[in-house]
Amino acid sequence: MPHQTQEMERCIENCQECHGVCLQNVAHCLEKGGPHAEPSHIRLLLDCAEICETSANFMIRGSELHTETCRACSEVCQRCADDCRRLGSDPEMQQCAEACQRCAESCAQMAGAFAHA
Repeated sequence: MPHQTQEMERCIENCQECHGVCLQNVAHCLEKGGPHAEPSHIRLLLDCAEICETSANFMIRGSELHTETCRACSEVCQRCADDCRRLGSDPEMQQCAEACQRCAESCAQMAGAFAHA
C-alpha cells in the first residue's frame, strides 16, 4: 500500500476542493439558466464532483487502486474544466475551470506516479 506523500496529500486536497466547487456550481448554473443549465453540463459537473470524492477517498484509505480512480478523475476533470471555460467569463465558471484543471493535472501525476509501483 503506498504511503501518503506530499504529492498525494495535494491531490487529495485538489480533489476535495474540486468536489465542492462543482457541487456549488450546479446550483449556480441552474439559477443562471440558458447554456449553463444544459443537462449535459449539469451532468458533467455532477460526474466531476462524484469522481473527485471517490478518488480522494481511495487515496485517503490507501487503496492500491487509486491510480485507476485518479486516471478517470483526471479525464473527467479536464472535460469539466473545458466545459466551464466554454460557458464564458463569469467568476463562478472561471473558479470551477481552475479547480478542475488543478485536479486534472494533480490526478494525472498520481495516476502515473504509482502506475508501475
